[in-house]
Amino acid sequence: MPLLLNEEQTMLRDSARGFIGDKAPVSHFRQLRDAKDATGFSRDYWRAFSEMGFAGLLVPEAFGGSGLGAVEAGVVMEEIGRTLMPSPFFSTAVLGVSALNRGSDAQKSEYLPKIASGVLLAALAIDEGAKHRPLQTAMKAARSGNGFKLNGAKAFVVDGHTADLLIVAARSAGAPGERDGLTLFLVDPKAKGVALERTAMVDSHNAARITFENVEVTADSLLGDVDQGGALLDSVLNIGCGAVAAEMVGLSDEVFGRTVTYLKERKQFGKLIGEFQALQHRAAHLYTEIEVTRAAVLKALQLIDDGAPTAPAAIAVAKAKAGTTATLAVQEGVQMHGGMGMTDQFDIGFFMKRARVCQELLGDSNYHADQLARLKNY
Repeated sequence: MPLLLNEEQTMLRDSARGFIGDKAPVSHFRQLRDAKDATGFSRDYWRAFSEMGFAGLLVPEAFGGSGLGAVEAGVVMEEIGRTLMPSPFFSTAVLGVSALNRGSDAQKSEYLPKIASGVLLAALAIDEGAKHRPLQTAMKAARSGNGFKLNGAKAFVVDGHTADLLIVAARSAGAPGERDGLTLFLVDPKAKGVALERTAMVDSHNAARITFENVEVTADSLLGDVDQGGALLDSVLNIGCGAVAAEMVGLSDEVFGRTVTYLKERKQFGKLIGEFQALQHRAAHLYTEIEVTRAAVLKALQLIDDGAPTAPAAIAVAKAKAGTTATLAVQEGVQMHGGMGMTDQFDIGFFMKRARVCQELLGDSNYHADQLARLKNY
């Protein structure tokens, strides 16, 4: 399959770029940050975003969505990365829908149409520590009557403070570190025993810490089979990692474009700084890294859509590479902008902070390099 977008995907990219660039430029993000907005994104923009079909991108047509795939989700995420648009697209339309697509028909019928219409927001609650380590889940799911009681805590739950539905990973058997014994549950954040604390990440996007104390869930709240949530979670996280990698491609490309423009405008010692060969070499190197990363991310997303057995390895490569490329892009961007690149009034700093969060989100480059080594039996 060629590493190019087809006509429909190109049209989707242009549509997303037009909407996001017009409604949610970086200045929109700055405004929300400065206002310390409690929601962290514009609900009006999210409704408009949903009306254009973006919220239902991965939702099957039978449930009111477009029935598209991981490549299309990546296309939208790349455009989000260009403007740092605060949006529940990733948490709800990518992670939430990907998980619910693997649920029962009753669960799909109840939740997916609401997500596609922009009415319901979801959040995936996995990690419990500072690093992404899903197999280290220690949160307990103990059998109680015809259901379970959940006890434990989750951290770094993206958009968890605004979610109407939590998709929670808990351990129903085994010990932390084991793949078997994980189970996924659908939990109402307003249920008795659930406590949420909104947290602002270093990039001023929102997440939440959530504690569960004897939270009762019924058998109908199970997502998938008991003790078999590891495989389901892997498939959801693969799509999520591909989406974050695509966002980092958009972020890197935007930083590169802004930096090249600055090199063509800024004069030093009577010359445009873009005329200095050392800076030309660094810019050329960054450009090639971004293009290689874009190809790796697109290939990984294509393999997910094809159901290829090599998709997990490709996703590990894409997420690891996107993390190192985004880090390089923002470091070079700040460096080439000089002292003003370090000031808050200049937007480049926002991209640096977002790149740092995306690097950690669903595993950093070292984590995915290790995943690749394990998949290759090293």
